[in-house]
Amino acid sequence: MNLLKSLDYSVLQQCMHCGMCLPTCPTYVETKRERNSPRGRISLMRSVADGELEVSREFADEMYYCLGCLACQTACPAGVNYAELFETARAEVERSGVADAPERDFWRWLTLNVLFMHPRLLRLMGRGLRLWQASGLDLWVRRVKFFGLLPKHLRDLEPQTPRIAAQFSDCLIAPLEGPKNKAKYRVGLLTGCIQDLAFSDINRDTADVLIANDCEVVTPRAQHCCGSLHAHNGAVELARELARRQIDGFDLESLDAIITNAGGCGSHLKQYGHLLHEDPLYAAKARQWDRKVKDIHEWLAHIGIRQPQAGAGLSEVTYHESCHLCHGQKVVSPPRQVLQAIPGLVLKELPESNWCCGSAGIYNITQPEQSAKLLKRKVANIESTGVCTVATSNPGCHLQLANGLKGRVAVTQPVTLLAQAYRAEA
Repeated sequence: MNLLKSLDYSVLQQCMHCGMCLPTCPTYVETKRERNSPRGRISLMRSVADGELEVSREFADEMYYCLGCLACQTACPAGVNYAELFETARAEVERSGVADAPERDFWRWLTLNVLFMHPRLLRLMGRGLRLWQASGLDLWVRRVKFFGLLPKHLRDLEPQTPRIAAQFSDCLIAPLEGPKNKAKYRVGLLTGCIQDLAFSDINRDTADVLIANDCEVVTPRAQHCCGSLHAHNGAVELARELARRQIDGFDLESLDAIITNAGGCGSHLKQYGHLLHEDPLYAAKARQWDRKVKDIHEWLAHIGIRQPQAGAGLSEVTYHESCHLCHGQKVVSPPRQVLQAIPGLVLKELPESNWCCGSAGIYNITQPEQSAKLLKRKVANIESTGVCTVATSNPGCHLQLANGLKGRVAVTQPVTLLAQAYRAEA
C-alpha cells in the first residue's frame, strides 16, 4: 500500500501554502525553486497521495534533498506536522524501490540493518577504528595519498571520520550512581550511538551534572540505537523494533525522567508514542516513555540548576542550536540558561544560531555539496563573534562544526562546561 495514501489526509491538508516557511528553508534559500521548499514538497506528497503523481526517482531525490531540519515546522502558522510527512514520504520512496542501486543498497544494509541494530557489533567496529587512529595509520595513509585510489565521494568523507574515544560509556559510568546525600530524583541516562563512540566523555559529564543536581543516575549497559537514523531514512519497521528495545531497557515506573543529551536523538525519542501507537503491547508504554524523556538542558531548567561556585575556565562562549533540539523539541532557552548559570562566563549570541550547520543526520554524506555550503555559512557566523569556543548540543553538529572550524575555534557542549565548573568547586 502507498504509505502517503494511507496517511491521515488531514495532515496533508494542513498546509495553507502561505509561504511563511520559505525564508526558513535552507534548500529553498539556496535554489529559490518551489519544489525545494517545504510547501513544494508537501504539494508533491499530496499529488502522490491523490494518485496524480507516481513515486519516481525524481520524487526520491527531492525528498532526500530535504535536510529534515524542521525550521519550517517552527515557522508554520498552521502547525503542519512536517516531520511526519517527511518521514512517511521517505518510507514510501524506500518501499517503492525507485532509489535502489547496488552501492546505495549495500551501505544502507551495512549501517541500518547490521551495525546500528547490533550495539556490540557497532562498538567492536568502534574499537577497530580507535586502534587504527591510535596507531597513526590513518595519518600515514593520508600522507602517502592512499585514499586517492578511492572514488571521490568516499575520499572526501574519510577526513570527517570522528575520533573514537579511548573508553566507551559503560567503562566511564557505573550502572547506578548518585549524590552522597539522599537524591531528590531518579533518572535514566541514554548513552546513544555516535555519542557513545566519539563523545563518551560528554556522557560522563552529563552524569556528573545530574549527580550535582541531586539526581540518582541509572545507566543501562550496552544500550541500543534510538532509531532516529532509521526513521529519517525510510526504515520504519527497524525504527519500531529499536524503539521497543529501548523501552525494554528502562524500568519506566521507577524513573522520574529519562535523560538524553543529543538533540537529534531526543527529537525522535519523544515520538515513540506515535511510532508505536498501533502496537497493542507497547502503545501505552510508549506514551509513558514520551512523557518521561527529557533533554538534559530541559530537565535542569525544570528542576532548577544549582549554580556552581566556580567558573569553567572560559570568559565567553557562543551557542549553535541543534535543529532538532530547537525546532523538533522546542528546547530553546534551557541550554542558554545552563551557560548563563556558570560564573564568569559571558554568552555571545550567534547570528543565525538556529540555521542548520549542514550535518542533519547523514546529510553531509548524502548531499556533500549543499552540506558544505551550509557549513561555510555557519563557520563565518561563528568566527564573526570573535569567541574562542562554540557550544552545541548534538554529536552530529559537534562533528560538523569541528570539521569546519579546524581548531580555530574550540567546540564543546553546555553540559561539559557546567560539569567543568562543578569540578572546579573542589
